[in-house]
Amino acid sequence: MSRSKFVLIGLFSIYLGACSSDVFLVRNGNMPDEQKIAEVKTGQTKEQVEALLGTPSIVSTLDQSEWIYMSSTVRKVAFLTPKVVSRDILSIDFDKNGKVATVTMLNQENGENISIDKDKTSSGGHDIGFFKKYFGGVGTYSPLGLPKQK
Repeated sequence: MSRSKFVLIGLFSIYLGACSSDVFLVRNGNMPDEQKIAEVKTGQTKEQVEALLGTPSIVSTLDQSEWIYMSSTVRKVAFLTPKVVSRDILSIDFDKNGKVATVTMLNQENGENISIDKDKTSSGGHDIGFFKKYFGGVGTYSPLGLPKQK
């Protein structure tokens, strides 16, 4: 075997050896165990549920009547796109008196995939030009905190 082929095979072996074959499972969220979830009953207060399950991952922002506990496991291999292995969601709805109304458990099979809309909503403000954006504050800085002379 010639020397150049030997060097080429050696470099190719080093190149392949540098590729990562490590598989990482990343777990996110704070899903309580099934025994604690089974203890949640209709009519319990928010304080009782929090004492039992802990703080929720998400609380509904408008009326705070829905608590969501969620967890997911994502498989990552080197530079490839991560793949969701499992996803669990526990939704607890409270009535107007702050008592548990419904408890719903969803997983990756019975949950819905929601597509993300890539359209943009305008902010309603005005567009600032390049010079105004980067040079609009020139001359307004006073290092001693003194008012600007006019």
